[in-house]
Amino acid sequence: MSKGDKYVKLVEWSDEDRCFIGSCPELFYGGCHGQDAKAVFAELCEIIEDTIEVYEREGKALPEPLSGREFVNALQGVA
Repeated sequence: MSKGDKYVKLVEWSDEDRCFIGSCPELFYGGCHGQDAKAVFAELCEIIEDTIEVYEREGKALPEPLSGREFVNALQGVA
């Protein structure tokens, strides 16, 4: 298991952009996009790992990953 496996990964369709958008709420929004949801997810996973490497290289603390329950609670707080 990698450090990136602990982070929430979202791939959703955007009517406005007419493509799938991949994001990781704890680290970034709108990290990648494309026409194939599986390809966007794979690219999103790579971007998360790269982002973690940058955080570590720069000596920055990583944001705490949200568990499924914590993520749902955070969404309910926004709604």
